[in-house]
Amino acid sequence: MKTIGHMIAASAKLGLNYADRLLNGISPETFGSFARCAETSIESNHPAFIFGHLSLYAPRIVTELGGDDSEFRPSEKAIALFSKDAKCLDDPSCTIYPAMSDIVSQFRAGYEAAIHHLESADDSQFTNQNPNEAMSKLFPTLGSMHAFYVGGHFMLHMGQLSAWRRANGLGAA
Repeated sequence: MKTIGHMIAASAKLGLNYADRLLNGISPETFGSFARCAETSIESNHPAFIFGHLSLYAPRIVTELGGDDSEFRPSEKAIALFSKDAKCLDDPSCTIYPAMSDIVSQFRAGYEAAIHHLESADDSQFTNQNPNEAMSKLFPTLGSMHAFYVGGHFMLHMGQLSAWRRANGLGAA
C-alpha cells in the first residue's frame, strides 16, 4: 500500500509552492544578505542560508527510501556552509555563498525527488526505525522523521524567510 508517503508528500508540495511565492521579488544581490530595516542589519537567517540549509534534508529522504541522491547530494562545502551547526553570515558582496540560481536549483531538485520517493514508497518503509540516532528519540520512525523534514522543519524556515521579506520591505507572499 502507498498512502503514508502521499500524506507526507502533501506537506512537501505545499512547502514548495510557498517557497516559490516567497522567492518572488528577491534579487540575487540580496539573497545572501541579512535583512536591513532602515540603518539596522538584522542578524537572522537570509534566503541563501535557508534554501541551502533545507537542501541538506531532501537527499536524506531520498536515500533513506532507497533512492539515488547523486544528482543533488550536497558537497562538503555546502554541508559546512549550511549545516545545523553553521552560522549564517551576512554576504552582501555575494562571495561566501553559492549563486542564488545554484542554491535554488539544488533545493528544488532535491525536494522534487523527495516528493517522488515519498509517493513511490511502500507504507511499510515509513514504519522502519529512524537511522538518525540523534533524532530517533523525537522521531522514532522514518515516517515521523520525514514528515518533520518536509513539514515542521521546512515551514519553520519558510517563516524565517517571510520575516526576512517583511523586514526588507517585500511584504507578504
